[in-house]
Amino acid sequence: MTLLAQRTDGPPEDEPANPVEREPSTSSTFDRLYETHVDFVWRAACRLGIDAVDADDVVQEVFFIAHRRLQEFQGRSSAKTWLFRILYHVVQHHFRSHARKHSHLLPTSGRVDPDYLPDAHADGPVETVEHAEALRALDHLLGQIEEGRRAVFVLAEIEQMTAAEIAEAMGINVNTVYSRLRVARQEFENALTRHRASEARRNP
Repeated sequence: MTLLAQRTDGPPEDEPANPVEREPSTSSTFDRLYETHVDFVWRAACRLGIDAVDADDVVQEVFFIAHRRLQEFQGRSSAKTWLFRILYHVVQHHFRSHARKHSHLLPTSGRVDPDYLPDAHADGPVETVEHAEALRALDHLLGQIEEGRRAVFVLAEIEQMTAAEIAEAMGINVNTVYSRLRVARQEFENALTRHRASEARRNP
């Protein structure tokens, strides 16, 4: 992923505790925003169903929009919440404008593990395969949750965001967050039960 080269001048206002603080220029502010949250945006995009071949474009679009709107960010919410809200709209637009012949919810061989980071002390081939299979299974299970509920589930269960943060990120109220999360958890459990039953039939 390539950091955007074009930036405007003029730092945004923000609270000191936020990763987006007052900086000598918008350039350094944006660099800090990007470096702090690019992994989160990439991971969340993949968890929302974006394939590896499209992930770079989606992440780039999110930070292009964030760069353009940086002066509008007042720090009333966290930078992470603000970026997810942008990401969610980009993902929705992506799926609307890229009609697929088959469902994007099924795992594909081109999917890249969004949690993968190269490590000199990485597991051996057996452990690596097992880890990759587990992540593909997780993506498949997440794909069986309805889009809006899946986003809530990902933020709550994987990203460990609070109900208030999720509500802010998605532009919904807290009660809706709890309602969607409750149903999403049930959908995930149902999908997991089906997955385990299928595995048991294949490996009696």
